[in-house]
Amino acid sequence: MAEVMGVDLATWQGWETGRRPLVNVKAGALLDIRRRLLALGADPRVLQLLDPAMDADRIIAATLHPDVNARHPLARWVHTRDTAHMITWALNGTVPPTLARRAPVERRGPVAKAPLLSTPDRALFFDRLRETAESASRTGDDGLLLHRQTLYLCSYDRTSEAKAWTAHALHSRHDLSAAHGWSPLWATSRSTATALARLGDRQPLLDFIEKGLAGDDKAETANLNYWAYWLGSIREPQSDDAFMRHGPTDWDPVRLLRGLTSGLHRAPAYTDLYVHSLWALLTTNRWLSLADPTLAAELATHSGQLMDQREISPRARRELSTVHYVLRKNRT
Repeated sequence: MAEVMGVDLATWQGWETGRRPLVNVKAGALLDIRRRLLALGADPRVLQLLDPAMDADRIIAATLHPDVNARHPLARWVHTRDTAHMITWALNGTVPPTLARRAPVERRGPVAKAPLLSTPDRALFFDRLRETAESASRTGDDGLLLHRQTLYLCSYDRTSEAKAWTAHALHSRHDLSAAHGWSPLWATSRSTATALARLGDRQPLLDFIEKGLAGDDKAETANLNYWAYWLGSIREPQSDDAFMRHGPTDWDPVRLLRGLTSGLHRAPAYTDLYVHSLWALLTTNRWLSLADPTLAAELATHSGQLMDQREISPRARRELSTVHYVLRKNRT
C-alpha cells in the first residue's frame, strides 16, 4: 500500500498505528492522499470521516496534554455528530453507525479491534475533561461553548462515580432548568437535558421540551438548526452557538428528515426529543414526506408502533399521532 501511495513504508505504518498523527500531515499531502485513495476504490463515505476523525484526535490530544497558552478545540467550534461518534469510538469502542455495517477486514498479525484509548488514558481524559468543564463554568459567557461541550462529553464516562459527578454537575444548573423558551443559555440547557437522558434521567429532557421548546418559535427554529448542523444538513463549520438562532436557511430538510428518522430508531433515550423535532419539521413542511415516499412509509410504520408503547410521554404520543396523520394523508 505504501508503494502504491508513493510514501515511505514507515510513514504509512505510522499513520495506521497512530504513531504519526495524520493531522500533522501537510494540507497538500493530505489532499493528495484522499484523491489517491478515492482513485484506488476507497469508500467515499469512509474518506469523509477523515475530517471528524482528525477533529476527534485534536480534542483528545488537547484534553490529555493541555497547552496553557492555547484555547481548547471545544472552545473554538461546535462539534458535529460524526466527531462525537469518533470520540466515543476511542473512549468505549462503540463503532460509528457509518462504519458499523461494514464487514471487518482480515489483516495479518494482531490488529486492534478499535482505536481504543488505554484504560489509564481514558481515566485521565475524563478527569481532565471534568477539570476543563469546571474551569469553563467560571469564565462567564466566554466559556459557554467549552462548558457545554465538555460537560456533554463527560456523560460518556460509564463509571458509577463519574455518572454521579456528571449528574450532580448537570442538576446543579438551576438557571438552565428554569429557563423558558429561547435564551442565551438555550443550547446549554438542551445539551444538559440530553446528557442527563443518556445517564438514565429522562425527566429533564421532558421538562426542556415543555418549557424550552414547545410554543416558542425562536426555540423551535434553533432546535431544527442545531439538528441540521449535528446531522450534516448544515455543512459550514460553526464557531459558536449563534447559528442556532440566526443560522442558514438553505439547509436540506429532506436530509434532516432522514437523519431524524434514523436517530429515532437508534437512540431510544432521546425518543421524546426526536419525536418533537420530527413533529416540528413535518408540520411546518407538510410536503416533505412526498420527497421520499419510502422513508415516509417507514416513518409512518415506526410512529404507529411507538404510539403503542407506554414509555413515551403524553406530549410525544400526541405529536406522534400528528406525524402519523400527516404521513398517511400524503400517501393517499
